[in-house]
Amino acid sequence: MTNDTRQESKTQQIQKAEPARTLSPFEEMNRMFDQFFGGSWVRPRRFAWPSFPELALPEAIMPKVDVIDRENEVLVKAEVPGVEKKDLDISVGENTVIVKGSSSHEEKEEQGDFYRHEISSGTFSRTIVLPAQVDGTKAKAVFKDGVLELTIPKVETAKRHSVKVS
Repeated sequence: MTNDTRQESKTQQIQKAEPARTLSPFEEMNRMFDQFFGGSWVRPRRFAWPSFPELALPEAIMPKVDVIDRENEVLVKAEVPGVEKKDLDISVGENTVIVKGSSSHEEKEEQGDFYRHEISSGTFSRTIVLPAQVDGTKAKAVFKDGVLELTIPKVETAKRHSVKVS
């Protein structure tokens, strides 16, 4: 090898290093998750066995709630499908409502050599902050087709009136 060839190979091997960009903590955490889980940790994996939508996971049981502020009352609607009336517990405070419930489901299927037995159960508790103070002793609840409707009258506040200065 000649000196020119050695000089060329040295310059090709030695490259000036660029300053590295510092990753934010979030970028670093994402990079670590990607390395550990193979880059698909954000998307849940699909399983090969069939899913049974009628069997809800306990963590997934959380009622959807609507709060309607009317002139003299507050209406709370909660969707609680799969929960029976006897399994609901409702408590009302000055400006909160707590809805608790539980559900359980058991299903058996037998066909020849095939046997399937599924059991699921779960509980939930949801605290709802109301837009006004209410009188919980006069609350009325109706439960029909998996929907709870709770009507609570508002507390009468002192009405504003004029005072004449003498």
